[in-house]
Amino acid sequence: MPDVFPVPETMRARALCSSHASYQAMYEASISDPESFWREQASRIDWMEPFHTVKDVSYASDNVSIQWYLGGKTNASLNCLDRHLATRGDQTALIFEPDEPSDEARHITYGELHADVCRIANVLKKHGVKRGDCVTIYLPMIPEAVASMLACSRIGAVHSVVFAGFSPDALAHRMLDGRSRILITADEGVRGGKRIPLKNNSDRALRSCPDVHDVLVVKRTGGETTWLDGRDYWLHEEAAMVESTCECAEMDAEDPLYILYTSGSTGRPKGLVHTTGGYLVYASLSHRYIFDYQEGDVYWCAADIGWVTGHTYIVYGPLLNGATQILFEGIPTYPEASRYWDVVDRHRVTQFYTAPTAIRALMSKGNKYVDRTDRSSLLILGSVGEPINPEAWKWYHEKVGDGRCPIVDTWWQTETGGILITPLPGATALKPGSASFPFFGIRPEILDAEGNVLEGEAEGVLAIADSWPGQSRTIFGDHARFTEVYFSKFEGKYFTGDGCRRDKDGYYWITGRVDDVINISGHRMGTAEVESALVEHNDVAEAAVVGFPHDIKGQGIYCYVTLNAGVTGDDELRETLIRQVREAIGAFSKPDFVQFAPGLPKTRSGKIMRRILRKIAADDFDDLGDISTLADESVVDDLIRNRRNRH
Repeated sequence: MPDVFPVPETMRARALCSSHASYQAMYEASISDPESFWREQASRIDWMEPFHTVKDVSYASDNVSIQWYLGGKTNASLNCLDRHLATRGDQTALIFEPDEPSDEARHITYGELHADVCRIANVLKKHGVKRGDCVTIYLPMIPEAVASMLACSRIGAVHSVVFAGFSPDALAHRMLDGRSRILITADEGVRGGKRIPLKNNSDRALRSCPDVHDVLVVKRTGGETTWLDGRDYWLHEEAAMVESTCECAEMDAEDPLYILYTSGSTGRPKGLVHTTGGYLVYASLSHRYIFDYQEGDVYWCAADIGWVTGHTYIVYGPLLNGATQILFEGIPTYPEASRYWDVVDRHRVTQFYTAPTAIRALMSKGNKYVDRTDRSSLLILGSVGEPINPEAWKWYHEKVGDGRCPIVDTWWQTETGGILITPLPGATALKPGSASFPFFGIRPEILDAEGNVLEGEAEGVLAIADSWPGQSRTIFGDHARFTEVYFSKFEGKYFTGDGCRRDKDGYYWITGRVDDVINISGHRMGTAEVESALVEHNDVAEAAVVGFPHDIKGQGIYCYVTLNAGVTGDDELRETLIRQVREAIGAFSKPDFVQFAPGLPKTRSGKIMRRILRKIAADDFDDLGDISTLADESVVDDLIRNRRNRH
């Protein structure tokens, strides 16, 4: 494989940023005079009242405060819908591609989406939702999910979207933590030909959420479900009784837009708060330039709205830019492994954005499913969620993109609100596996363990030296935790938790998490969450969870479990523990291995040496490093012997 792939001349001819020199000039302007740069970019959205101050930011660990566009007032729904109606009212906003390919796709115009959003907004108001209230959304990838998010923003409510693959317990925690009093869900979801009992899951969650007084239910399948009169309402029936117009609330730039939960190195998921003005500006700018979205394109992000990728690069970024996009309910391998490429051909998709997990899964099915499709409409391919390995990159580039489509391999986080490091399709020569260069306004730094800035070719911890408008402002209800997690490790800098190296050409390569977070199919999960689910079993005394290399998912979940005295581990208990994790968190969290361990490698102070557990899970037995600080070195021999016996 070549070390560097140049930008195709066809892309340079159409690109918004058509050379590395043009990128550098714009980037340098954004760094040397950020206030002027972000003042200019603020014109990307409509303001009800102008802002008076571009930014007021402190990264000091005793006073973390992030504010952008102070004094400005705007509304997300206004910017995604209303301002397009005069020129794009009849243009398709969403092409809903159902799970079953035999079901006809729905084309929803900006005018139709606006009316749907207004009706749901009026339904929410009818059910007592007020400005600042939290509305939990637990929906599959259907148009009502997008409309519900925009309806919340229209009336000044804060949406908290919970991935439809999460368990009832995970849903309940998020409703309780966000102090939600209303839930929007569906009778069932449909995914890969299977029905998902969302309403029944919701009912189980609601047993521990007494403050949730109303449940609005989308009729997706018409399948039988439980019902509680006076609490449960069909959304379509409620929407039929209200007007299709609704005035937009005037929101301060720093008013919360949404809460989105992400896993961390402790057991309790963090509710990251994103605000209105700055987030909208950054979502619009990054979507436009990174995907080179232009008039007439058909854009497709194949993520789920339950994750931040779906928030920024399905709901907000594309609609802010007046895009036509695909909303896909299904999975890449149903009914066959050509599904993605069939959709690309049918709707003439120009930009396609997915995760390395999906790419590796499709690559494993062989080339025939790609070769039998055309894909000539594709201009740009994207990757998100984790670093893409060079083999998958090459297959994606050569087989899917016919060697002519640049790959934007993007790095960002729930906390960042938008992409921070990425190639630009008309400007960046590509190195497979590298996220390339920082986006406009982003100041990455590579630090050593003491926080010293490393220059030139280097490897260390990735930090960001200054703020950007799309950055999360706090953890809901716990600003002290926000400060502790992100700003206490390196004074005056945002700590990403990721390792990184920079090569001699200035390209950035993300090397993985440096804290106890694993990346499963692009979904970040704190190991402590899985450990908590395991130790809830009466027979489990202790558990330690690590990630290990997985050919398809990137990382798998490896669990070391110490049982109570007198309990013997067997296959039945192993399956019980796997099922318990799945039920507590969600199907995507299912452990790949559970190894019963009489003891865990601990220092004399009682700290588990997880680096040893990671090495053993990866079958890397020859270089365990210094184990002299362990309280009992024989534990390591037992773990290695048991691991080898599993093969």
